[in-house]
Amino acid sequence: MSRVIANAAMSLDGYISGPDESGFDHLFAWYGNGDVTVATAQADRTFHMTPESAAVWRQVTARLGALVVGRRTFDVTDGWAGLHPLGTPVVVLTHRVPEAWVAGHPEAPFTFVTDGIEAAVGAARELAGDADVACTAGVIAQQALDAGLLDEIWVMLVPVVLGGGRPFFETVRSAPVRFEDPIVVPARGVTHLRYRVRARV
Repeated sequence: MSRVIANAAMSLDGYISGPDESGFDHLFAWYGNGDVTVATAQADRTFHMTPESAAVWRQVTARLGALVVGRRTFDVTDGWAGLHPLGTPVVVLTHRVPEAWVAGHPEAPFTFVTDGIEAAVGAARELAGDADVACTAGVIAQQALDAGLLDEIWVMLVPVVLGGGRPFFETVRSAPVRFEDPIVVPARGVTHLRYRVRARV
């Protein structure tokens, strides 16, 4: 059954990036601290994970059919040069379509939506078919949670304190929201936590 999930690497103090978009070398160190080769859709990007992290990565990505990201993430990555490392279609929720970027990447599997989170997730579901849809953490995850669209949350908890930055969730208007007890997979440099949304209190 298709799910809508949110996932991200997060510091112990709750941040998915540090001040001024810093901290990624810490948050994503587990992508390269093992011996299992994990290929991506980008020929020049290969990860080397521990067996535990590689198994979780494959569990998450095997069922993934589309991504929903915000304009901030799109701009920081420059749209991954037109191809996300996961190779899936990407839906970008934005106030304004970047026409110049679209014109420069005519074959990129990117869809730009300006009508809100429900429309963005709906577009992603159409692209994904029976596969899962993933929402990036931050504003997108917060909006999806507030709209009652999230089924699961994956937190890749990294043993580092960043001291500030961008939180996994921005202000959640629908809080408190309860989750089932997590499925926990410990690995070198990261603990993978899977939470199913239970109910709003």
